[in-house]
Amino acid sequence: MTDVDIRQRSYPVAGPQTTNLADILERVLDKGIVIAGDIKVELLDIELLTIRIRLFVASVDTAKKAGIDWWETDPALSSRAARSALQDENRELRERLEALESKTRDESPQQ
Repeated sequence: MTDVDIRQRSYPVAGPQTTNLADILERVLDKGIVIAGDIKVELLDIELLTIRIRLFVASVDTAKKAGIDWWETDPALSSRAARSALQDENRELRERLEALESKTRDESPQQ
C-alpha cells in the first residue's frame, strides 16, 4: 500500500480589506460626495419653514471640474476678490460723485 498525502493545500482566505481614514478621505476628495436634504416645518398643512441643505465635499480640483469655484469670487474668502470688490465699489462711488458734481454745476447759477 502506498502512502497518500491527504493534507490539503491551504490558501490564504480573503478577508475584509482594511482601509484607514486617510485612504477613505483621499477617495472622497478625489471623487467628491454630495449630501442633500430638506427640512420642512408645517402646521396644519401650512408650510412655515423650509431649509434646504446641500453639502458637497471634494478637493479643490474636483470642485472646479464640477464647475464650483465660488470661493474665488467671495470677498470674505479671497483677497483677490476683496480687492476686486473694493475696486468696483471705488469705481461706482467715483461715477456717482461725478454725476452729482455735474448735476451741481448744471444747476448752479451762471455769473
